[in-house]
Amino acid sequence: MTIALGPYDTLDLEQPSPGVLIVRLNRPEVRNALSTRSCQDLLDLFARFGAEPERWRCVVLTGAGDKAFCAGMDLKERRDMTDEDWNRQHLLVERMMLAVLDCPLPVIAAVNGAAYAGGCELVALCDFAYAVPAARFALTEVTIGIMPGGGGTQTLQRRIGYARAAEIILTGLPFSAGEAHEWGLVNRLCTPETLMDEALATARVIAANAPLSVRQAKRAMSFGGRMDLRSALFFEVDAYNRLVATEDRREGIDAFNEKRPPVFRGR
Repeated sequence: MTIALGPYDTLDLEQPSPGVLIVRLNRPEVRNALSTRSCQDLLDLFARFGAEPERWRCVVLTGAGDKAFCAGMDLKERRDMTDEDWNRQHLLVERMMLAVLDCPLPVIAAVNGAAYAGGCELVALCDFAYAVPAARFALTEVTIGIMPGGGGTQTLQRRIGYARAAEIILTGLPFSAGEAHEWGLVNRLCTPETLMDEALATARVIAANAPLSVRQAKRAMSFGGRMDLRSALFFEVDAYNRLVATEDRREGIDAFNEKRPPVFRGR
């Protein structure tokens, strides 16, 4: 089912089941590299998620084709940029990456191939990731005279630890899907044939849960993880208390006691 959002030149959107949205980076001819237009499209879409979180319950982010999730920024587009053009584009990249990070909905990365530079940073901004065994990851920026600027120096070390992140970022060398799985960047390895099925199965489980509860739990984890433990515990309680007066909380308790599946309405 095609979704009436956009239109987006660089994204393909699909709703495979209620509340679940697949977002495909759709530039397979350049390994789904991010152009200025790609970043504008992603920023607009994820801003919509922030403004209308009740419309969806879970997002699966993947790449078109079977070669790459995302090869990073489109360096052919960047070749003739002036310094001013480069900085202007990077302001857009920053806003887009923050929109993904701040998305109130759970975002699952389904990594169907190479995730390099900005592509690897996108994976690390998602809540968790599944990947095919042939996927490769890298932050290659120091090999071309720049450095990660889409969150990579911060997100990767929070996922896999400082020492491993430092080795990856300072060498620019790629690492395998198996290593990404062992180190905690990837939750699950899936065959190419089952990657989307497994990611969507998890998305449907999430979508069946109380949407306000899911969003508040994600908010507590996202913000609490940046606080000291005592402050984070108080933040969690505040997030919890916001759910007490909801219809979904009452529905969940009633359904449990009546031995029936709950029907959550996000209210």
